[in-house]
Amino acid sequence: MAAGTLYTYPENWRAFKALIAAQYSGAQVRLLSAPPHFHFGQTNRIPELLCKFPAGKVPAFEGDDGFCVLESNAIAYYVSNEELRESTPEAAAQVVQWVSFTDSDIVPLASTWVFPTLGIMHHNKQARENAKEKVRRILGLLDAHLKTRTFLMGERMTLADITVVCTLLWLYKQVLEPSFRQPQIRAVLGEFNAKKFAESQPKKDTPRKKKGSQEEKPKPQAERKESKEAKKAAARAPQEELDECEQALAAKPEAKDPFARLPKSTFVLDEFKHHFDKDGWSLWYSEYRLPEELTQTFMSCSLIIGMVQRLDKLRKNAFASVILFGTNNSSSISGVWVFRGQELAFLLNPDWQVDYESYTWRKVDPGSEETQTLVREYFCWEGAFQHVGKAFNQGKIFQ
Repeated sequence: MAAGTLYTYPENWRAFKALIAAQYSGAQVRLLSAPPHFHFGQTNRIPELLCKFPAGKVPAFEGDDGFCVLESNAIAYYVSNEELRESTPEAAAQVVQWVSFTDSDIVPLASTWVFPTLGIMHHNKQARENAKEKVRRILGLLDAHLKTRTFLMGERMTLADITVVCTLLWLYKQVLEPSFRQPQIRAVLGEFNAKKFAESQPKKDTPRKKKGSQEEKPKPQAERKESKEAKKAAARAPQEELDECEQALAAKPEAKDPFARLPKSTFVLDEFKHHFDKDGWSLWYSEYRLPEELTQTFMSCSLIIGMVQRLDKLRKNAFASVILFGTNNSSSISGVWVFRGQELAFLLNPDWQVDYESYTWRKVDPGSEETQTLVREYFCWEGAFQHVGKAFNQGKIFQ
């Protein structure tokens, strides 16, 4: 396992890649980023460090065994483990693909947009607008890719995710207004600093009216009528032209409700604890198939959250409590699900089948004492949980 010292300046997003990777891998990385231990522009220029890192660049990593390496991606790779790097040649190549994508596609755009707000570059309106539009497209690409995955490479964190997140960090902290953001992003990276952003923008000169200038003459009634009609037509017109992808989506027929064929039920999900329609709804117990692959509990929790987010369109016809039991490197995931109808709902729509094969599913009898205990424990998040054999860690309600 790697161990050593990372030299950098404070809040360097490039250094964050190595620090986050070390958190996952367990590598022992000591950070020197502030005086008196490290003063950027001085410490990295002293002969003792220049003989190890001739370029004088940071971040720079010096291993306890004397091994030295520059460049943030190389350092992050070195302090990672096999899970973060990926073990097969194909998967490892895809990780490198995402790392290269951030350097070639995201970093230049982020620099063009963010650096003027920091006083590092002169403001160029056209360059900023071009970068803004391209960033929007990249975020759309990432969003589409992640709709069927918890992480970029599938169901666990890799260097691909760490690199992309760190590269987007200053965009989210400095310039991305709320229209770009998802609530989950805001929770991690914080709110957009509108005041700071506004202060960094060039001030526009407001034209002043010349003294003695005549007031605008009122328009004739016919001209006013034409103007109103033009405004109404403009309001009815779309704000912007749809691209080919948006046109295809707009032309796509609305999907049929897979539950439409089922008889109507008077059952109300909010009254689940007091009344249950066993004819119109069914109860299921699920368990994650590969508990031996669960390591850090926060990563296991991400599996649950990812699954719940991808089932958003199932909410009106399902209800569940999914629980993570145990501790790091000794945990399990299981849950109790309520579905409309008597069949497993995931089979009704391919979009809902991304995660369900990772679990075993067992239909349970609503009237049995065992099921009633199961339901009470899972939806109250308390009890003996004797069938699990591990303590409650945290849970997630799907409703």
